[in-house]
Amino acid sequence: MKTNKILLGGIAGGVALFLLGWLIYGILLMNYTSANYNQCMNRPNMEMIWWALILSNLAYGFLLSFIFSWSNTTGIISGAKIATIIGLLFSISIDLGYYSMTTMYLNPSAIIVDVISYTVYLAIAGAVIGWVMGMVKK
Repeated sequence: MKTNKILLGGIAGGVALFLLGWLIYGILLMNYTSANYNQCMNRPNMEMIWWALILSNLAYGFLLSFIFSWSNTTGIISGAKIATIIGLLFSISIDLGYYSMTTMYLNPSAIIVDVISYTVYLAIAGAVIGWVMGMVKK
């Protein structure tokens, strides 16, 4: 049933996005982002609003699951391909918009790093969602 695929894909995607965000932005790029992003708008780690972060990741997982369902996308490779395109275009759009209107990025190279890391982030999450949705029986 399509509902089960969307439900399980959305949950798996939300969990994958949460863990990948922690790994990529919270560990691997932490020093880079601290040096190249304006830190004025960030909450200190001890003041993060965890329920909002969790719901944000779940909403994104469900968004990708709906897109995959509508396009009949299942499987690791197909999920990664669709999510890579979405991640690339979305991050270019958002990052250039932020660069044009805010002081979030301290230099243009931060945009390039963010576009690459966000595209990888979404590609892996898309692979997870596609894999889970492909495992669910019709």
